[in-house]
Amino acid sequence: MRIVVLFFIVATYSVQLYSQENKMTLKQCIETGINNNIRVKQSGLQTEAAAINSQQAKSDMLPNLNGSFGYGLNKGRNVDPLTNSYINQQLTSSNIGLSSGVVLFNGMRLQNLIKQNNLTYEATKMDLQQSKDNLTLNIILAYLQVLSNEDILVISKGQADVTKKQVERMDVMVKEGASGNYLLADLKGQLATEEISIINSANAVEQAKLNLCQLMNIDYNSKLQLERDEASLSITSYAASSSDIYNTALQQFALIRANELRVKSAEKALKVSRSGFYPTISLNGNLFSSYSSLAETLTPTTTNEVQTGSYVIINGIHNPVLKQEQNYSSTKTAYTKQLNNNIGTYFGVNMQIPLFNSFQSRNQVKLSNLSLKNTELESENSKTQLKREIEQAHLNMTSSYDRYKILTEQVRDFEESFRAAEVRFENGVINSAEYLISKNNLDRTKVNLTQARYEYVFRTRLLDYFQGVLKI
Repeated sequence: MRIVVLFFIVATYSVQLYSQENKMTLKQCIETGINNNIRVKQSGLQTEAAAINSQQAKSDMLPNLNGSFGYGLNKGRNVDPLTNSYINQQLTSSNIGLSSGVVLFNGMRLQNLIKQNNLTYEATKMDLQQSKDNLTLNIILAYLQVLSNEDILVISKGQADVTKKQVERMDVMVKEGASGNYLLADLKGQLATEEISIINSANAVEQAKLNLCQLMNIDYNSKLQLERDEASLSITSYAASSSDIYNTALQQFALIRANELRVKSAEKALKVSRSGFYPTISLNGNLFSSYSSLAETLTPTTTNEVQTGSYVIINGIHNPVLKQEQNYSSTKTAYTKQLNNNIGTYFGVNMQIPLFNSFQSRNQVKLSNLSLKNTELESENSKTQLKREIEQAHLNMTSSYDRYKILTEQVRDFEESFRAAEVRFENGVINSAEYLISKNNLDRTKVNLTQARYEYVFRTRLLDYFQGVLKI
């Protein structure tokens, strides 16, 4: 008995776990899509590259530092690097040094480059956000489409169930001779039509799931279940006007902000181009030393007295003049000692004045100015296009809301009409044709109401999207 109970518990838990694994919320769908989307990843890489460029522009303000080292073998007639005299023997030599430089002034080029790259980096972050928002909107639409098609499938099954009960009732009446066979045939034909509708609705659900899976960049899962948040699907009047939405979008919509940042970046690029007319002042310094294999170190040893060739006369006697002469022994000077002995330094300020460079600076300014104007036009065009899209979206939203309200009343009226038609049909007051007309009117209106409901929800999400406050 315990084994049976344990098996039942494990089986129940496994079913629940499997169901949870296949059930996703809208937030999970969006997060999955953003994590898997190739274009979003590419946009993220572009943002990282812009961040590196921005950091590099700041680093260009720092001094540079370079080291150098050289070692060589000379044969034949050469110049001794230490004595600068000509020699005719083999020697090895080496040079080592450090050099550094920093730009003091170049027409504010580096400062404007920093600002330009910072603005470009901020623009790419807005591009990344726009990519995420676009994908989010598409996933929301696909998510709502799945829910809408599932609701229509439920309606289709309910329609078929009602007709099936009438077929069963009419079949009994025909067998008992209480009704004509043609009435049964009408109902069976209607049932077949509704069963085809179920097949089509089920296929529409799977097509919507497939589209959603593709947007999330995951394998198609026919067992996928979507969580329903009835609060977010509730129908309420949208208060904001199209002008209010547009004014908010100018401040929040990622695409608009990205274009405005690019205009500012282009303005800084123009200033960078103008810096080509200014001189460049830089501070440079060098530290260097050298080595030669011919260098020798002399060490004092003994002294000798040698005649100078001069003399002095003392008491008529010529006495030679002597001097002390120091004797030395020579040894090769060590490498490190030579480097210490031969250290030299240099510091200087350089100024490079642009006098003529084939009109490159002037033409670069012209090109930068044209680029700025083009960027301004793109920004203005995006605002104009945004305004048109918002006006159209707001008009569609208003229309779908009015349509939903009318369809709600129509469903209520057709439900009342169908209840009466059903009673009259079952009592033989009306024929099957009149009954089916009433039923089809109700069925069609229910489907239209479901579609109108989800259409309105999507229209409101689209307006939220324009305002940068997309609700999940």
